[in-house]
Amino acid sequence: MIMAKVIGNVWATRKDDALNGLKFLAVKPMDYCKEGDAPTFIAADIVGAGIGETVLVTKGSSARKVLGKDGIPIDAAIVGIIDMVEVEKAYPE
Repeated sequence: MIMAKVIGNVWATRKDDALNGLKFLAVKPMDYCKEGDAPTFIAADIVGAGIGETVLVTKGSSARKVLGKDGIPIDAAIVGIIDMVEVEKAYPE
């Protein structure tokens, strides 16, 4: 799974019929242990997340399975909203 920050909403009036009824959000992956910038991507929201929230994202076939539709054309789904993250800054390398 990937930890990410929701940074925006995505609207698509024309899309595959299998995507009707799904909410899409723009998410930015987070990594407390690495420097650098990961690319933003779009994820289907199944938990009711909002802009500014930290979320758990699953990708690939797991994203389709969580929706219960193996044939749906998505590759990322928000599966949880994170309440708190505790990271120890000094970790052994």
